[in-house]
Amino acid sequence: MASSLLSIPSLSLQYNDKLKVGGNSLRFSKEQSNTFSNAKSSGRISMVAAVNVSRFEGIPMAPPDPILGVSEAFRADTSDAKLNLGVGAYRTEELQPYVLKVVNKAENLMLERGENKEYLAIEGLAAFNKATAELLLGADNPAIKQQRVATVQGLSGTGSLRLGAALIERYFPGAKVLISAPTWGNHKNIFNDARVPWSEYRYYDPKTVGLDFEGMIEDIKAAPEGTFVLLHGCAHNPTGIDPTPEQWEKIADVIQEKNHIPFFDVAYQGFASGSLDEDAASVRLFVARGLEVLVAQSYSKNLGLYAERIGAINVISSSPESAARVKSQLKRIARPMYSNPPVHGARIVADIVGNPALFDEWKVEMEMMAGRIKNVRQQLYDSISSKDKSGKDWSFILKQIGMFSYTGLNKNQSDNMTNKWHVYMTKDGRISLAGLSLAKCEYLADAIIDSFHYVS
Repeated sequence: MASSLLSIPSLSLQYNDKLKVGGNSLRFSKEQSNTFSNAKSSGRISMVAAVNVSRFEGIPMAPPDPILGVSEAFRADTSDAKLNLGVGAYRTEELQPYVLKVVNKAENLMLERGENKEYLAIEGLAAFNKATAELLLGADNPAIKQQRVATVQGLSGTGSLRLGAALIERYFPGAKVLISAPTWGNHKNIFNDARVPWSEYRYYDPKTVGLDFEGMIEDIKAAPEGTFVLLHGCAHNPTGIDPTPEQWEKIADVIQEKNHIPFFDVAYQGFASGSLDEDAASVRLFVARGLEVLVAQSYSKNLGLYAERIGAINVISSSPESAARVKSQLKRIARPMYSNPPVHGARIVADIVGNPALFDEWKVEMEMMAGRIKNVRQQLYDSISSKDKSGKDWSFILKQIGMFSYTGLNKNQSDNMTNKWHVYMTKDGRISLAGLSLAKCEYLADAIIDSFHYVS
């Protein structure tokens, strides 16, 4: 709130009087009316008043973030039974945040080396870029050996997607992005702010709580040639529903036939199945076919580096010359946006992936985290199946993968989960199994059964 000085003709202003200034109607309090002082200036009596007039009055209040707002509501709840299943962050069985032991080891190595905090290059840490491309595609991938991969370190998955979106807006004018319905809540925001038009392709089938594969294929076929198709590499967010390997082949067929450009969001490599290679199979399939592909990566989940904001945008091109040009333009986009990325998370990833002993330790910890979520998923299914005598088929819980489960609950039912049972989740019915413990599965099963059967 700014304090403005107004020079106005001599007035006798009383308490509660109104004054029009610049289109605003000001009402003076007793205290404000006493702040006026008269002074002679150029033969006129000037009155100087301190008036609080904000330059930002026209800016409306933004709605709360649909995901992060869940955590704010959770923190305000005083119930001992409350559960936060909204935000996708891994928790231990005691529902506490977890820092990977291998991350601590990598940080200790950094301290021992006494590394400085100088600026990185615009494209990021070279060792990180090399490691992340090899982790994604496989170290012996021909695209890497032929220098057809342009990799630029980004601000986790969100920032990497934003760089890719800006590249599309700048060099593919009029091109549209096709996004799954539903998708991660921030995808549409990213393309909106980059001024890239988007539409949706069918993905979720509410009747089966599974994949609407036929609808997906039809919509990708119907899109104009050269459309960018946003795909979740594994552990689809929010549904947890992934295509089968055979379905991925068919998706690649259609994208290739239509001359579309696949744009993968890979946020859970190794964290979904416990296998880095298995979770990257969809991306590698497209690259092996010779398609040009965009891939955004994140290390928030699989290394627990949520706050480090470490990720990358990769563009796999058809030639080393075009890859070099793409990389130069990605750097050009990044420079006025944030200049260069942070170094701490990049060094952690580079040290872990580049050190065979640490790399093996990471894979063990990833399998442990993925395994805990699988165990919770199984226990939740067992609890619901044993308690619900209605005959409803809950097997979709086991068919889904990764940290999320799409429960099939509607908004009213999700509200009941929160208002009655103190279970915090997104209003589309998504729950994060990473925020659930084995001990809480029965309680959650009771909440889901009650909300599904007794709330319309």
